[in-house]
Amino acid sequence: MKLITTSVVRGSQQGQSHGGVYLIDPQSQSVVQTIDWNRADIDWQGRGWDRGLRGIAFDGETVYIAASDELFAYTPAFRRVGSWRNRYLKHCHEIAVYGRSLFLTSTGFDSILAFDLDSQRFHWAMQVQEKEFNFKGVVFDPISDDGPLMLNKLHLNSIHCNEQGLYVSGLRSGGMLHFNGKSILMSVELPAGTHNARPFRDGVLFNDSEANALRYCGRDTDSEDRAMQVPAYETGDLVHAGEDTIGIARPAFARGLCALSDSLVVGGSSPSTVSLYDLAANQRLWSVNLTMDVRNAIHGLAVWPYE
Repeated sequence: MKLITTSVVRGSQQGQSHGGVYLIDPQSQSVVQTIDWNRADIDWQGRGWDRGLRGIAFDGETVYIAASDELFAYTPAFRRVGSWRNRYLKHCHEIAVYGRSLFLTSTGFDSILAFDLDSQRFHWAMQVQEKEFNFKGVVFDPISDDGPLMLNKLHLNSIHCNEQGLYVSGLRSGGMLHFNGKSILMSVELPAGTHNARPFRDGVLFNDSEANALRYCGRDTDSEDRAMQVPAYETGDLVHAGEDTIGIARPAFARGLCALSDSLVVGGSSPSTVSLYDLAANQRLWSVNLTMDVRNAIHGLAVWPYE
């Protein structure tokens, strides 16, 4: 078994690498970089913005990886075989495949876009609207000119799909939202700054990014909640710690998550580090560090389904 992860270099400057794709062998804890992302045609303003590569998903022999405003398709050997843009895809974070659609979070538009895997086109979209923590989904045509304004009110960054529907969350959504095909309701309240929230066992698994921790919270009051701190490094060991001119790169930023079993989960943090956690033992088993560049943060994380 291998893992695949993407990274974003937060606060990098034009002309520098601003992300990449890596394969990690947990047994040997070796790392191979398969893509070095360095493009000139991106927006260099603010937070992560257009920098780096984000969500990861798979369909048969195709690897889908999202950038801020473009979806890319690769072979398992990382030969690019397609790419698609959409006017309503901006600051994309996580993506997920369910059925014959690939769903993408459009953070800038507070929306979820759906990409048809057979016709290879964007075919459905829904903006999540909120007023006093009442939510509703407004479906729109992603091909039309009549879609929503780019507001980034909820900062939707995570999506998980199963037979119960779509689960989405964001930095300012107040928790994990559930869309059952008709309405949107709050599934569970979560701390501000949450990433990668998803239903797990009888509760929710997520990165509590503000608390620098990976957490599991059960719905049953008798269940044992878990909170495990991501790796921390000595300040003197960090690289480029004083070169972030906009103040958004920091160590121990928890993001990136995938489950290996009901007990073992893998999480990411900055500077780009991937760690294995044992929920039953409530401890971190091991960590693999990709770089000590404090600007370099894990984004997408998944089990590599090939080989």
